[in-house]
Amino acid sequence: FCTPCLQECLKPKKPVCGVCRSTLSPGSRALDLEKQIETTETTCNGCNKKMFLSKMRSHAASCSKYQNYIMEGVKAVTKEPLHNTRNFPNRFTFPCPYCSEKNFDQEGLVEHCKALHSMDAKQVVCPICASMPWGDPNYRSANFMEHLQRRHRFSYDTFVVGDYDADEDDIMAQVLMRSLRDK
Repeated sequence: FCTPCLQECLKPKKPVCGVCRSTLSPGSRALDLEKQIETTETTCNGCNKKMFLSKMRSHAASCSKYQNYIMEGVKAVTKEPLHNTRNFPNRFTFPCPYCSEKNFDQEGLVEHCKALHSMDAKQVVCPICASMPWGDPNYRSANFMEHLQRRHRFSYDTFVVGDYDADEDDIMAQVLMRSLRDK
């Protein structure tokens, strides 16, 4: 990573909803759910070690067999090897279409535009949409702020795993096959 991109990734983030990216208001902890996570046992898919769900994330980060298991899954659903990354557009950081400040992640771009450009009526090209295979790099949104809030309340990365050009039916079939193998 270059320094500006890394700094953008490391910025403290407000808690947001995992689906729509709306800011979460403070609430009470789900103690019953925490208790269930601490007392439910699971098995690592890499090394078959048994542990509680509460320990799984830290175990997965250090288990080389689990890392290999994940990479095998990635290879299984990837149609082409990712060794030639120069042909892939940057879908992780975006410039502001108003002031050309660079290296915003999707959430950062939405926040930046809401804070600094909410009253700007200039028609601009959405850099997020323009980076997508279906995006038109020449299309200027009549109301960019409304477009941002309607179209980019969530990240495409949440729903697309690696291949933006893949057919939806193919992806679903691959996911189903993978889930049957994991049982």
